[in-house]
Amino acid sequence: MTGKTCPIGCLLAALSLLSVSASANPAGVEGWLTTADGSRKLSPMEDVKVVQIAKGQNPDIVINTQKRFQKIAGFGASITDASAYLIQTKLSENARQALMRELFSRSAGLGFSVTRITIGASDFSQSHYSYADVPGNPLADIAPARTHLIPTLKTMRAINPQLKIIATPWSAPAWMKTSGSLIKGRLKPENYGDFARYLVSYTIAMRKAGVPIDMLTIQNEPHFEPENYPGMRVEPAERAAFISGHLGPKMRREIPGTKLLDWDHNWDQPESPTAVLSDHTAARYIDGVAWHCYAGEVAAQSLVRDRFPKKETWFTECAAGQWSGNWEKAFNWSVRNLIIGTTRNWAKGVVMWNLALDENNGPHLGGCGNCRGLVTINSKNGDVTREPEYYAFAHASKFVRSGADRVASYSGDKHLETVAFQYGKRGQTTLIVYNGGPAERTVTFGDGKSNYAATLPKGAVATLIW
Repeated sequence: MTGKTCPIGCLLAALSLLSVSASANPAGVEGWLTTADGSRKLSPMEDVKVVQIAKGQNPDIVINTQKRFQKIAGFGASITDASAYLIQTKLSENARQALMRELFSRSAGLGFSVTRITIGASDFSQSHYSYADVPGNPLADIAPARTHLIPTLKTMRAINPQLKIIATPWSAPAWMKTSGSLIKGRLKPENYGDFARYLVSYTIAMRKAGVPIDMLTIQNEPHFEPENYPGMRVEPAERAAFISGHLGPKMRREIPGTKLLDWDHNWDQPESPTAVLSDHTAARYIDGVAWHCYAGEVAAQSLVRDRFPKKETWFTECAAGQWSGNWEKAFNWSVRNLIIGTTRNWAKGVVMWNLALDENNGPHLGGCGNCRGLVTINSKNGDVTREPEYYAFAHASKFVRSGADRVASYSGDKHLETVAFQYGKRGQTTLIVYNGGPAERTVTFGDGKSNYAATLPKGAVATLIW
């Protein structure tokens, strides 16, 4: 798995053989390693061994499977209009099916289990539209989704029936807004009922099309009004009023199986979802909080969860791009913040932004001109390049099963960053560890009774399973 542009078929074969390659380890521990320079990418480790720890001492990393936290739904990336378009039009049928299996198969691929889609256009669409552009008619017409998006989602669900889908509007239809446009503006109070009908009718239409929506958020980044692509400002008091008086009751009556998440914005303003959840009427209808990475620190997730422990935590967007630095910097930042950081701070699911973009960082209309997807699909020849974030997410998604619990992991060494999971009370334990120290080192890990050792190069990330 070291080749940057390994054809899809060879990548899929390598993924399916990973467990076979690692299972020969005499310690009974399977391990996979990615080095800081990318010379080894998700490469089986053959040097894991059983070790004895001196009496009265602990291993470098202690796992306590008796202390359990949130149940994990999974990891994945968003199927934007751009991603769906590229998957459906720039790959041959065989290449498309192979890439979908590579990304979503539990047995032969990465096992992506969560995705996010846009309700209408985002900046990664080829036109700006909503599903109800005719003034006065709030019922969603999902015809634009039928060409590329819905076929892609149905293929994903066929490969991984456990797939969870989060749906988010970037804007209400223009006629419901103060700006009269998809760009900028606020939702007019007299159209709160219309917007609620729009979101609920959309969810019903998608279900009838074979794509059940597991979660809704009411607005992408509600404290941001972009200059050149759809967006809408919705302050906490407005969100609370809209949810308590309109959307919440309508969802309970008409789409009771769909959860509602608030916020869907950055770590730097935890006071915003806190204000909405402090409205007791609105809070009755809210199942959790969604977060983005572009400002603030990941610990904000725990700040809100500690205040409202019955509400779920989801991480729903982070983009990478030309600003992310070299391979080492981009890969390690994603592992430390998005894989380890979000889950240690209660995230049940972790979703990157675009699953796929082309060699020109698009197609897009406004917004980010230097973002990249987890994979890059060459629009001229269909070649697929796996980006650093692909491997960061692979270290979790391939090895942490949906339904696993995060369990406690501790290290007294500030250079070792970890997160651990266990599937079932006596099932498989998975440890992800990053060596942020100045040199290669042998790391010991275990529960103090059964202990193991593995060599981690400087800046490397390992996934270890026993």
